[in-house]
Amino acid sequence: MSLPAPQPGDTVVVTGASAGIGLELARQLAARGHGLTLVARRRARLEELAEELRARYGVEAQVHEADLADGARRAATIEAIRGSGKHVAALCNNAGYGSFGRLWELPREREAAMVRLNCEALVDLTGAFLEPMVVRGRGAVLQLGSLASYQPTPWNATYSATKAFVLSFSESVAGELAGTGVSMTVLCPGPVSTEFGAEAGVRDVEAGLPDFLLQGPEEVARAGIEGMVRGKRVVFPGLPHRLVAQAGRAAPRTALLAIVNRIGRRTLQDRR
Repeated sequence: MSLPAPQPGDTVVVTGASAGIGLELARQLAARGHGLTLVARRRARLEELAEELRARYGVEAQVHEADLADGARRAATIEAIRGSGKHVAALCNNAGYGSFGRLWELPREREAAMVRLNCEALVDLTGAFLEPMVVRGRGAVLQLGSLASYQPTPWNATYSATKAFVLSFSESVAGELAGTGVSMTVLCPGPVSTEFGAEAGVRDVEAGLPDFLLQGPEEVARAGIEGMVRGKRVVFPGLPHRLVAQAGRAAPRTALLAIVNRIGRRTLQDRR
């Protein structure tokens, strides 16, 4: 078992905890008895969730409002968690977002901020809390990847590139952690029924996908937590997702890019 059993002096940090997969990770970890440190931009939602977890499961729940794409806010949040008197027994790097469109037509700063959040913040938070886990000889890190980690995706270029980074980074560090008692798991879901699709501008794209690929956040969070418990390196929340990922790696890039590009063009035309 890699995810440590709950202890009074421990906490599990969950970023992007105000909605979607992050919210479900928090709920399911609390149901297992883990104290939580919840991080997201929307304080009101975090406070509501923290109160729910305290009342329902009797766990400690701390709240930190922060835009983790902002380096200064992120550094302050890391220091606040370090100064809380709690050991970070596990870290769930869930915060992130995507976009849809041709790169040159998308807001430049929002695309750059996506890289800062999806990649830079993930590396920074991992670096901040991993060493103490290794020193104690116990701990687990869950990184939010995606099926997009496995192939380039026209119309989601920045997002798929960030998730390819997350996969490569996480698998590499997982290799470094061998024998330490600490694990790193990357969770690779497909489309999930959350606010993410609407914010990324891909809700209509998701609506046209086969039902077996679309999942709820509860199912995805459960797969991620089970992966942490078992110390798995990569987790897919279903067999179809594993097959799609492997197909993405095996398919010729020329054919794959043409297919995905055609879907993107059709989506844009339908919107017009």
